[in-house]
Amino acid sequence: MRRRIAIVVLVILIAAAVLVLKAFTKGPLAFAGGHTVALADYHEADPTGVPQNLANADPVKRGEYLARAADCLVCHTAPGGAAFAGGLAIPLPFGTLYTTNITPDKDTGIGSYSDQEFLDALRRGKRRDGARLYPAMPYTSYTYMTDADGLAIKAYLFSLPAVHATVPDNTFAFPYNQRWLMVFWSTLFNADARFAPNTDRSAEWNRGAYIAEALAHCGECHTPRNLGLALDNGKKFAGAVTAGWHAFNITSDKGSGIGGWSDDEVFAYLASGHALGRGTAAGPMGEAVDQSFSRMAPSDIHALVSYVRSVPPIASPDLPATLAPPAPASPKEGGATTDALGKKIFEESCVSCHNWTGVSAITPYATVAGARAVNDRTATNVAQIVISGSERHTPPGVVSMPAFGSSHSDTEIAAVSNYVTARFGSARSSVTDKDVAGLRSQTSR
Repeated sequence: MRRRIAIVVLVILIAAAVLVLKAFTKGPLAFAGGHTVALADYHEADPTGVPQNLANADPVKRGEYLARAADCLVCHTAPGGAAFAGGLAIPLPFGTLYTTNITPDKDTGIGSYSDQEFLDALRRGKRRDGARLYPAMPYTSYTYMTDADGLAIKAYLFSLPAVHATVPDNTFAFPYNQRWLMVFWSTLFNADARFAPNTDRSAEWNRGAYIAEALAHCGECHTPRNLGLALDNGKKFAGAVTAGWHAFNITSDKGSGIGGWSDDEVFAYLASGHALGRGTAAGPMGEAVDQSFSRMAPSDIHALVSYVRSVPPIASPDLPATLAPPAPASPKEGGATTDALGKKIFEESCVSCHNWTGVSAITPYATVAGARAVNDRTATNVAQIVISGSERHTPPGVVSMPAFGSSHSDTEIAAVSNYVTARFGSARSSVTDKDVAGLRSQTSR
């Protein structure tokens, strides 16, 4: 009898905890306030779907655009592997996750999925066999996608060649290898709700909100996570470290966010991965620009700019309010003049492109003066780009930065990273060889 009572009490406590957590968990659009309505009751231009020039296109063509906007290719393609065939290794603190094959192969891909099964996987994180997906698949963002858009993506994926490719098993330790636990996680943190337009905001803002939240899932990288590893939308877009890279603050804070950027600068960064005097996209953001944002219609990028710039300001303590100016032309002047090893490596491997001033004479994409990365006191992205390089494809002809991870030791990469932040940033970082080793282990490519 006592045991039964204890079980009942435990169930009640768990249910109460769920209700409390859900009550205090903010949705990604909570910051906007105003009045929302069901999509069917919204009388402005439909914020979902594709741009006007594709409105009458067949589902496959529309799905191709939406799949690009949702950035499916980047995560579901391994280096050297077939497109969408999965197998990309994503290192996590508790093991390695391998992305799934989403080609229409019936044995190893999604070729046997019905429309409803596809939508369940996309928006609820539930596989065809009933097993739960881990939230590395951003279904808590895709949940806001409409049926029509989700099924258009399915039509596009099913139009691709079927690739028979079995991906490796995840290497999670207990209890993270228990997929059934994701049922409880999803109950707490997945709204399982479609996008609801805000009638107090413009049609362009609503379009940008749909792109950012239901498709591009910007918060999955730029929003910090809570103790349950769900997005903490109380700190929306305030910046976070994702896949070993710093996804910087993109709130409207003028110092550490993008509040000081012009609309044209934000547009240029999204469309090309570069804004003059602001920096160049690399790592996961570089991939997102190349494979997603740069493929969007200009009207959609403008809408995205409108939405992102409306997010309230939150200051980041690890980023300075004022960025450092260009360094002196002489290597004997300016910061880090006594950092012998870092200076030696920079002179041997970096100065020919980046210059002693940090303003490149070769291409503005190589200018580091004024960039957020060199002013980040953790130097996370500086170290990562030295390790991995930056193979950019947008726009055509851009000179890519080579990777030095295989030719330089952890100690050397730490030294040059600290030298770069001291010379071109507002303060010298203190990256160690152990930090560099840790960053190497976190990258998926």
